[in-house]
Amino acid sequence: MNRKDKIREGRVEKIETLKNRGIPSYPVETKRTHKIEKALTSFNELSQKEKEVVLAGRIRSFREHGKITFFTIEDSTGDIQILAMREYMGSEAYDFFLQTFDVGDFIETRGILTTTKKGEKTLKIADFKMLSKGILPLPEKWHGLKDEDERYRKRYLDLIFNKEVRHKFEKKAKITKAIRSFLDKEEFIEVETSVLQNIYGGAEAQPFKTKINAFDLEAYLRISLELDLKRLIVGGFEKVYEIGRVFRNEGVGRMHNPDFTMLEFYWAYSDYKKLMKLTERMLLSVVKEVFGEEKITYGGKEINFRGPWPREEYDGLVKRYTDLDINTLNREGLLREAKKLGVKVDDNFSKAKIIDEIYKKYCRPQIWEPTFIIHHPADAIPLAKPLDEDSSKLGSFQLVLGGGWELINAYSELNDPVLQKKIFEEQEKYFEEGMEDAQRMDTDFIEALEYGMPPTAGFGMGIDRLVCLLTDSYNLREVTLFPTMKPREDDNK
Repeated sequence: MNRKDKIREGRVEKIETLKNRGIPSYPVETKRTHKIEKALTSFNELSQKEKEVVLAGRIRSFREHGKITFFTIEDSTGDIQILAMREYMGSEAYDFFLQTFDVGDFIETRGILTTTKKGEKTLKIADFKMLSKGILPLPEKWHGLKDEDERYRKRYLDLIFNKEVRHKFEKKAKITKAIRSFLDKEEFIEVETSVLQNIYGGAEAQPFKTKINAFDLEAYLRISLELDLKRLIVGGFEKVYEIGRVFRNEGVGRMHNPDFTMLEFYWAYSDYKKLMKLTERMLLSVVKEVFGEEKITYGGKEINFRGPWPREEYDGLVKRYTDLDINTLNREGLLREAKKLGVKVDDNFSKAKIIDEIYKKYCRPQIWEPTFIIHHPADAIPLAKPLDEDSSKLGSFQLVLGGGWELINAYSELNDPVLQKKIFEEQEKYFEEGMEDAQRMDTDFIEALEYGMPPTAGFGMGIDRLVCLLTDSYNLREVTLFPTMKPREDDNK
């Protein structure tokens, strides 16, 4: 039997001891009066009045000194030193405490706040109560663990030992709240749409398949929120948004997870130019709300969110970094050039997809300050509207920053049902030729457009990517509480 198993066996025996004495190891009720942070901020008042308080939390350390024991407990707001004294508590209670409690247990402590000779704020306890007996010992070498795989698999331990990780997820919640607050003030209405769809669409991605048994129907987990939200614009809403989980059955990497949180909003009687201005205001507002200033540091470099941000033509950016003129080269020529440049492309890629792979490798990593990349080629985004003055380009933008993070995709929405149907038919041909992430034909969406949709601007942003940038995190898994992981051979044994 290894050390871990021996400790576990000993703690299970302690649970039996408690049970035999009629003491529950996992009671229903706790009478906590203060969170630790509140007790510390009110310390002077509470200690002067010798007012009894009840604090609860996880035991993080023990220091036994004969007839007295110091230990530390921690809740979500902080930690505090606890003093247990044989003389103050009584011998029987003191000995029972030492025999029963271990690091990792949750405990309720009742006593008065005082200051030790070393000046440390402390709770001197008269009574205690088991709240939850930990059976497994907390790892001794978890803090500073460099094995990211283990940290992600056992995020609960990561949160226990690494406060900065917990703070990162608290920041994520504040960022999401700030986004909601901004959009609500702009009179957008938050909605919820279905995760299960008969036809997936709204992005170029492969879906996860499932089945609805009640209908004996094959279904897909949504890859985007777009088409349902635009149906709402057809139905008369003018400003709608959704923050929801989307699922894409593709590769996993530092900037890609199989599931992630997406913000999409749609704004009737607007266009991509107005949307850029709103985007500048929204992200600046979020950064100031959460961090109290207009700048952040990412990867050791300062990024300033004060606008206006540069607008860079997509074709001009490709020309600058590769010397390729994407407006004159045909698909076959671009395919040859991409291979010369060492870009991974398949022979069945469309012209737009070849260009995008070149752009991702040579252009996007060069961009650090928030920059709008505007006017993508007409066939690059099947749901975007061409420019009135130049139908070879789209009324579109991407926001790129932080050395290549593509944060936002947005555009003036295509609302011409005849053209949209034609583009869907072309995408279906790409799909049949092996382009698995092509858009699929959605006849119901075409019908919705035939009833009429006003000029509309649409916006999509990966919230997890935004959190990565704002918390100086390298990998999306750092800001995903429980990222999907490949099973190990010894899992579930």
